Amino acid sequence: MKEAMAPFVALGSRLLGVPEVLTLGVKPNFHDYTPHERGLILDAPIILYPTLNYAQFFTTLGKKIFPSLETYLYADEKIKQTTLFYMRDIPHPRTRIYYHLHHGDIMKDFTFPFVAKLPRASAQGRGVFKINNRDDLENYLQRTHVAYIQEYLPHERDLRVILINYEPILAYWRVCPPGSFKTNIFQGGSFDFESIPSEGIKMAQEFSQKCKFNDVGLDFIQNNGKWYLVEANMKYGRKGLQIKGMDLKQILRKKLLSGELIADRS
Repeated sequence: MKEAMAPFVALGSRLLGVPEVLTLGVKPNFHDYTPHERGLILDAPIILYPTLNYAQFFTTLGKKIFPSLETYLYADEKIKQTTLFYMRDIPHPRTRIYYHLHHGDIMKDFTFPFVAKLPRASAQGRGVFKINNRDDLENYLQRTHVAYIQEYLPHERDLRVILINYEPILAYWRVCPPGSFKTNIFQGGSFDFESIPSEGIKMAQEFSQKCKFNDVGLDFIQNNGKWYLVEANMKYGRKGLQIKGMDLKQILRKKLLSGELIADRS
């Protein structure tokens, strides 16, 4: 009876322990859930953290979910993100994709140095390379059949804005360590919470809504006075929140209980 009284249903574990949320876990087959659990899922006004495995099905059924289907579909998908940014007219560093037969065209379009990334699995700065010469390029191409090549825009820091339901909850600079072009904290970058530009916050809100990313960390760089959205991170780090004494689970709980997560702001 106690489980049935929980007003909200989640599958993924992000809200595990929140008393108002019944977390059922992610089961590979829908019929692995008990009849009672299936009834709770299908009758729930919103399904929280359905994971990609179930987000598409609930969307087809017309059920409201959080985060959005787009948040799942574009997670860790740099090629898809780049295409979407261009289609939505979002400023993004000049980027081109080269499949194996077209690797020879890279040097026709770019001059050293430039940035090369693994299209997937390059979180936390892994799989991101500054290509200074042909040896660097050959070493990179041995790692992937699909080359993701991006212009190098010199910068000493980037701006990360974390948004929940399109509302910013925290923004901070990530500063490159000496001798590196990467700002990632796992690569030695550092936090700076001072002098956060309001224009960066405004852009983050606008672009997150354009892309329908409602649980995301957006990374911006500024070069020659122009802002660029580099990428969207659905698995954004928690350390910045922790430094500021912010508990993400409690932030989500507050927004859930106030009705903000259920409200459609897209």
